[in-house]
Parts: sequence; C-alpha cells; structure tokens
Amino acid sequence: MKYYSTNRQSPELSFKEAVIKGLPLDKGLFFPERVPELPPSFFEALPDMELPELAFQVLKEFTAPDIAADQLRAICNEVFTFPIPLVKVEKGIYSLELFHGPTCAFKDVGARFMSRCLQAFATKGKPVTVLVATSGDTGSAVANGFLGVENIEVVILYPKGGVSEIQEMQFTTLGQNIRAVAVEGTFDDCQSLVKQAFSDPELAKEMQLSSANSINVARWLPQMVYYFYAWGQWKKLEHTRPAEELTISVPSGNFGNLAAGLIARKMGLPITYFIAATNRNKVVPDYLESGVYSPVPSVATIANAMDVGSPNNFPRIQEMFGNNLEAIQQVVKGFWADDEEVKAAIKETEAKDDYVLDPHGAIAYLALKKYLPALHTTGIFLETAHPAKFKQSIDEILGGDIALPEQLQAFLNRPKQSASIKNDFTMLSDLLKEQNKVNA
Repeated sequence: MKYYSTNRQSPELSFKEAVIKGLPLDKGLFFPERVPELPPSFFEALPDMELPELAFQVLKEFTAPDIAADQLRAICNEVFTFPIPLVKVEKGIYSLELFHGPTCAFKDVGARFMSRCLQAFATKGKPVTVLVATSGDTGSAVANGFLGVENIEVVILYPKGGVSEIQEMQFTTLGQNIRAVAVEGTFDDCQSLVKQAFSDPELAKEMQLSSANSINVARWLPQMVYYFYAWGQWKKLEHTRPAEELTISVPSGNFGNLAAGLIARKMGLPITYFIAATNRNKVVPDYLESGVYSPVPSVATIANAMDVGSPNNFPRIQEMFGNNLEAIQQVVKGFWADDEEVKAAIKETEAKDDYVLDPHGAIAYLALKKYLPALHTTGIFLETAHPAKFKQSIDEILGGDIALPEQLQAFLNRPKQSASIKNDFTMLSDLLKEQNKVNA
C-alpha cells in the first residue's frame, strides 16, 4: 500500500515511510492510495470473530508489504487485548466502552499499535523522536505505549493548565524515554508547534522525527477496528435483521476517530450515519450547517480533550467524500453541547440509568438523543475515557467521590517531571536539538 498527501504536493510513500515521516512535506496528511472493500463472508463471520483476528483482517492490506502477515498477527495479538464492552444504557442506545486499557482511554490501542510498528522500523543507531501534542488522553496513551521502547524517544507537548490532573500525571511521572513539555498556550498552539517541527529542514537534517498524534497513519488506522467490533457485537446482542440500521455518535476533537469510522464504512461496514459530536469548539458542526469551514482559536470546556479549534484530521474526511459537502452531509450529522448541557446529561443518566458518563461521552450521548427520533435507527455512542479521569468535574457534578480504577491509582503520588516553554518554535527547536545530542 502506498500513501499520498491530501495536498498532493509530496511523493507517495510506503506504509513504513509514512509512519516514520508522520507528515508529508507539503503539510497535508497521508491517505491510502485505495481503500479495500471487505467481502460479504467477512461480515457474516464478524459477530463471532476474536478481536485480534478482526484487527488483522481489517489492517493487513494497509500495512503490506512493510509488515509481513505473521508479524502483523503478532502485533494484533499483543495490542488488541483490552475488553471493549457494548453496554445497553437505555432502549435503542448503547455505549461502546473504549476505556479499559492501561490509561483508561480509547487511544491506548492506537498508541500501542504505532509503537510496535515504529519499533520494527526504527533504524539501529539513529533513534526516532516521537513528537506529539496532547489535550489530555493522547499524551498518556502515547507515553505508556512507548515507555521503555528501545531506540525511540518521546516528547509530549501539552497546554499548561489545560489537562486534568490525572491526565497530566499519566505522562509526566514516567521518566525513562518519555519527556513532557508544558507549553504556555492552548492545544492548538501545541499542535502548531508540532507541525512547524515537521516542516523545519534543519530539524529534519539533524534527527528522525515522527508523530504519534492521529495524523500518523499507524495511530489513526487501528481505530477502524472499534467500529467493526461495535457492529459485530450489536448484531450478536440483538440478533438484528439485515435491514436494521445503525448510527454511531463519536466524541470529536481532532476528528481522527470519526475519520477512522468513515474509512471503515468505506470498506463496507454498514453504518448508516455518524454524528460528529463536540463541545463549544464547533468548527465542524458549523461547517456541516453553513458550508463554510473556518477554524478558530479553541476555548476551554469541561470536555477538554475536544478543545480543538482547528481539527487536524478533518481533511481526511473531506478526502473520503471528494470534498463534496452534500455527500458528507448525507452521512455525517453535526452536534455540539455546552458545559451546562453536559453536566445535566451526566446527572440525568446517573440517576435514570445508573450509568456514569464522562464529559466527552455525555456529548455523544446527547447527540443520539437529539438525532435518533428523526433517523429511525439504533444508536451507539463511544465512551472514550473513564469518567474518573475527570474526577474533579464528575465529583462536583454528582456530589460524590468517584472511585479511581486501579490503572489510574498507579500514577498517584509520583513526582512530576516536566519542562516548560513559551509558545515559541525556537524554544522547542532548541529543546529537541539538545535532547538529540544527549541521545546520540
């Protein structure tokens, strides 16, 4: 499989080259030259398929020939091991719980898959520096997925004061090959610094940079697996008839997860609608309504992982639909909610259904409540992080003391190790060069 840039000003690269490079030189995003369509026999077998085998079948054409079939099977058997329960919340609405990995967030799978790919590709004697921007869960998943991986150094940029305390502890207390850097700015500023680093010729000459944000194809593509698994479990639980339709509501910040679901649909997965559910950073819902795509500075909300004013992955969604707004609107519905609506949903669902939502899942749940009566389908919303990752907010909303799962307790009372820089590319460049000399 070859990968081209959505800006079409860079040469096509292999999977290996695209993973190591992270971003094309023309500042586009890598996209597969073709999207393979899966046969009917795959969907017939899907409800009873084990998760690692499902992942292998879905990903094999995207990674060939750089990753041999037996190697990909081994990676899938190692990575796709976390439970993904499909929980009935109320009539016609299910939650797909993607937070049962080591950092209690859906990004654990993608980060681990990418780390195993990079580990296989890393050139001996020349370390790969993985540079990543995070608004919360990406940092913790990448840090824990790459921790201790030989020949790979990780630098995590995060907005100072812009992530939850638990999220921060998950990537600032590890040490070893993980370095956290607080940026005096927003997540968008962190993301912009990462993009500048990848387009800087001096850094490209001195070091081997890669990214572990969902802009990297090895982080992005594994997320497709969730959607195939959700559909299969829904069929298995409900014994649904072939004609029954499904809507999936996706909490959306950088839009990598939604883009992964849409590429799964392109492969033949019969999901009728997707909902791009977000907070006050509603660039995409506004675009779907007005036809004008206008990124703006992000604003802080209770659902901090979605505080993104310029979504990195949205060009991939446009690419899948040939930049045709009407075609996107037929499949993707937009929704946004403010903090007060989120708090009310968390309270109501806990009281009515004895189910505790996190702020991001709450927005996706609200989106289903709005759209399902008109769409006439069953709905699944993605619960992308454990509510205890946002303990302070959840405790205030519910007036309680939510228990921390064992995975989160492990990060408590550890000393933080974090550098700090201004929103200044020269400062980041100097930091990266200094680290490269230390690791040379």
